[in-house]
Amino acid sequence: MKGMTLGQYYPADSVLHRMDPRIKILCTIAFIVASFLCVNFFAFILLVASAVALIFLSRIPLKVVLRSVRPLIFIMAFTAVLNIFWVTDPGADPLFHWHFITIYEKGLYHALFILLRIVAMVIGTSLFLTYTTSPIALTDAIERLLYPLAKLHVPVHTFAMMMTIALRFIPTIVDETDKIMSAQKARGADFTTGSLASRAKALIPVIVPLFASAFRRADELATAMECRCYHGGEGRTRLRVLRCHARDFVLLAAVAVLIAGVVIINIEGARHGWLYTMQIGWFV
Repeated sequence: MKGMTLGQYYPADSVLHRMDPRIKILCTIAFIVASFLCVNFFAFILLVASAVALIFLSRIPLKVVLRSVRPLIFIMAFTAVLNIFWVTDPGADPLFHWHFITIYEKGLYHALFILLRIVAMVIGTSLFLTYTTSPIALTDAIERLLYPLAKLHVPVHTFAMMMTIALRFIPTIVDETDKIMSAQKARGADFTTGSLASRAKALIPVIVPLFASAFRRADELATAMECRCYHGGEGRTRLRVLRCHARDFVLLAAVAVLIAGVVIINIEGARHGWLYTMQIGWFV
C-alpha cells in the first residue's frame, strides 16, 4: 500500500491549482459522465487525450499521477478478464477456443475500453480534486454548491466537513495499515501463502488494531476541533473568498465540449457503423 496517493494534495503552481474548487467539482462530474458516454474507439481516444491534457495543465509528475491508479490494478485486471471471457460475437470467428473458453476480438476491445475508462476516470478525478485542491478549499466548495439545501435545514457544512475528513484520512489509514502489517510480519505473520481462509484469518491481527487506531485518531481530531472552539459553520469567516475567473469558465466550457464531442462521435459511429462500438454498462 505504500505510495498510495488517493486523498493527498500535491502542492504546485498550475492552472488547475489556481482554479475555483466549485468549478473543479463540476468538471469532475462532467468528466465522469463523459467517460461513461464513450462507446467506441474514437470517443476513447478523445477521452484519453483529455486526461493527458489535464496532466500537462496540473504540472504534476506523471509518476505521481500514475500512483493513483495503482490501488485499482486488481479491480482493473478482474474487470478486464470478465470482459474478455464474457463478451461474445456470434457472427465472428473466435480468436481462441478451448473447451468452454472462447475469446473474441470484440471481447479484447471491450476489456481495453474498460481499462481506458477506469484509468481516465481515476486520473481526471485525482487531478481535478485531490491533487490540485486543498482540503479546506474542497470543504468550502462542497458547502457552497450545496448551499441551497441549507434552506431546507440540511446540515450542509457538517456534510462537507465529513466528506473532506473522510477523504483526507484515506492515506493516513493506508499508512497505518502498512505499519501494522510490517509489525505483524516481523512477528512471523504470513499474509501471502496458504488458503483463502487462512489468509483471511491472518488479517484479523491487522483489522482489530486498525479499527482501534482509527477510533483513537477520530477522538483526537474531535478533541482538537473542540479545543479550537469549532462549532460547525456558525459565524465562520474565510481567509480566501471563492470567486470565479475567466479561466474557470474556459475549463468548464472545454469539458462541455468534451461531452458534446463524445456524443457526436457516438452518433456518427452508430450512423456509419464504426467498428468496436460497445454498449454502455459492460462491467463498469
